[in-house]
Amino acid sequence: MTNDMRPRSHVLLDGRNRAAARAMLKGIGFNDSDLSRPIIGVANTWIETMPCNFHLRELAVRVKEGIRAAGGTPMEFNTVAVSDGVTMGTEGMKASLISREIIADSIELMGRGYLFDGMVALVGCDKTIPGAAMGLTRLNIPSLVLYGGSIMPGMHRGKEITIQHVFEAIGSAAAGRITDEELLQIENSACPGPGACGGQYTANTMATVMEIIGLSPLGTASAPAVDKRKGDIAAECGKLMMDLLRRDLKPREILTRAAFENAIASVATTGGSTNAVLHLLALSKEAGIPLELEDFDRISAQTPLIADLMPGGKYTAVEIDRAGGIPVIARRLLDSGHIDGSAVTVTGRTVAEEVSGAQEVEGQDVIHTFATPLKPTGGLVILRGTLAPEGGVVKVAGHERSYHQGPARVFDSEEAAMEAVTHRQIHAGDVVVIRYEGPRGGPGMREMLGVTAAIVGEGLGESVALVTDGRFSGATRGLMVGHVAPEAAYGGPIAAVQDGDIITIDIDNRRLDLGIAPEELQTRLANWQTPEPRYKTGVFARYAGLVSSASEGAVLRTP
Repeated sequence: MTNDMRPRSHVLLDGRNRAAARAMLKGIGFNDSDLSRPIIGVANTWIETMPCNFHLRELAVRVKEGIRAAGGTPMEFNTVAVSDGVTMGTEGMKASLISREIIADSIELMGRGYLFDGMVALVGCDKTIPGAAMGLTRLNIPSLVLYGGSIMPGMHRGKEITIQHVFEAIGSAAAGRITDEELLQIENSACPGPGACGGQYTANTMATVMEIIGLSPLGTASAPAVDKRKGDIAAECGKLMMDLLRRDLKPREILTRAAFENAIASVATTGGSTNAVLHLLALSKEAGIPLELEDFDRISAQTPLIADLMPGGKYTAVEIDRAGGIPVIARRLLDSGHIDGSAVTVTGRTVAEEVSGAQEVEGQDVIHTFATPLKPTGGLVILRGTLAPEGGVVKVAGHERSYHQGPARVFDSEEAAMEAVTHRQIHAGDVVVIRYEGPRGGPGMREMLGVTAAIVGEGLGESVALVTDGRFSGATRGLMVGHVAPEAAYGGPIAAVQDGDIITIDIDNRRLDLGIAPEELQTRLANWQTPEPRYKTGVFARYAGLVSSASEGAVLRTP
């Protein structure tokens, strides 16, 4: 095959001088015919530590079938993957956001090391999706992202449940509102098989983003993990990969400013995870597209919420598929003028062309129209003020109150806060402050689903607020402000908060303020001392030394 279809792999495999490389590959079953075709990397995030990615081995088989059928030779490799749900509330959760960088690094490293002509990335859990997109964008070779799909909902007492309900049940059990026996029943029912967490949590939010931004073929993400269609979708993506190679369409040609704005609109209109802010900021830096926190606030403010999805709404992500899938959401956004239909997608067709075939299921009530939205604005709000000069992020996808003022209850770690919540030491009106859990301070910017869910489970979701320099799970609900920057480990104002200080959260005016005099704040910060790093060697120490602010996407700085 011509070098036009093998722009990179021919350097590795062709000619007398490359006989040793060919010999090595023949030792594992490849032949001359295989090695004369385009070599396509299949980046698999399969792992045996969570349901989200557990089924990706089978999907990889089908992807490789499609690649071979279309004239390519697939070569599969793995990356790491860290489950937020499994590690939540422990030291292990610090590894989650760090894994995004390692996933991106490993995909980039394998692509550069083996000179793949193209790549398909199979993703599932939260950080594998942006990590894969970042790695592919760095390589900038023809490539696409295939999402493994959502888990099916569990059932408890005739109602659909997800992992969110387990976390909230922990708080309910601690408060005596349910028994430990019922907690066990919920635990045993919430995750009936493989697939990513079942609401519009981070994985499904980022899967939506990948379709709308154009790196995943529209209509591929919403089919559930166990759906029989998924295998055929995977095979078709393998075939599409070879078409991508023929057209030489690369990620940075897809990831335009319009594509990023489309993606933000999709998060806003579906009530998606605040983690999308971090991940889109990080991806925009790889693509060389300027993106700021204010872009999220502006787009969300003009994009109504139309998807009735957990955690703020009634339905799981599976119901999106049953309603017609993400193409229906995209069609709504396009027809109402909330996205740019001229943006190109991985198929080579524009968004407008792709959504022309969207088929909405008659009578569905999961995806509302823009004439009858659930809320007039989207789910993402950026706050600034004396407590967050560089910004903080809050999700208002449900029926959260827009104003809260109360005394601070300050904790220097997630564990300390969780101890107070589960021992019923937090009271109505309080503002729980969890600090030194930011990108540098944690390190790793842990999610706080354990704490936030326990607050909701204890019945305090409508009367207690939480402020942190850490992150929230996509399953978090209630008035919770995260990503507060500068973080405490950098001496941000959150480091100066004391128990009893009055904190004001004013969503309508986009403010997060600490109720002390400016002079007092300056005095406290002048007396603040940089804490000893929690880790002095290894990957956590290296990450803490290199990571940027959450307001910049928590990406690693380069020399």
